[in-house]
Amino acid sequence: MPAGFPDFRLGTVLATSFTGTLSERHGEPVERIPTPQRLVDWLEVNGLAVDSCTTAQLDLARELREAIHAAATAAALGDALPAAAVRIINDGSMQSRAAAVLTRDGTRRWQLSTPTCVEDALGVIAADAIAIISGERDGKLALCGSPTCRAAFFDTSQSRTRKWCDMNTCGNRQKKARFNATHRTSTRSRRHESS
Repeated sequence: MPAGFPDFRLGTVLATSFTGTLSERHGEPVERIPTPQRLVDWLEVNGLAVDSCTTAQLDLARELREAIHAAATAAALGDALPAAAVRIINDGSMQSRAAAVLTRDGTRRWQLSTPTCVEDALGVIAADAIAIISGERDGKLALCGSPTCRAAFFDTSQSRTRKWCDMNTCGNRQKKARFNATHRTSTRSRRHESS
């Protein structure tokens, strides 16, 4: 990845991984696709390679990302889905001409109509969002337990009790904060006892 940009948060669910390209939404937001080239990079890493991306296509991608985030958050909370978000997700899915292709090793990959069609790649992401938000896939939408993150994620763990969007970032940060708070408290207690 190019220097100077934050790493991508990669997950196993395309739609929620895409919403993770903007993290720390309730703290100091971290934009992981600040340029058209970074969107190209993210799409490639996620099996949706395109040759290039325009600023207008980046804006369209960000609009889709925020619509997915809004709808997934509402679904996780049991609230009504925002009409504008539903429209954007549906439009993105319907405009795509991407096709699922079976490879010789028995895996699926996506074939875009042309190597420059970012809209096809976004349509695949929109279709994945529809599958998880509508409940077609086995799992549960939840919100990250980090107060600065609160990202929607798709929990496929057996117990469906995951607390963090990503254990390596939000989970570790929360565990470290809890450890430090406990350590400070126990250090203060020892000082009081020795006085």
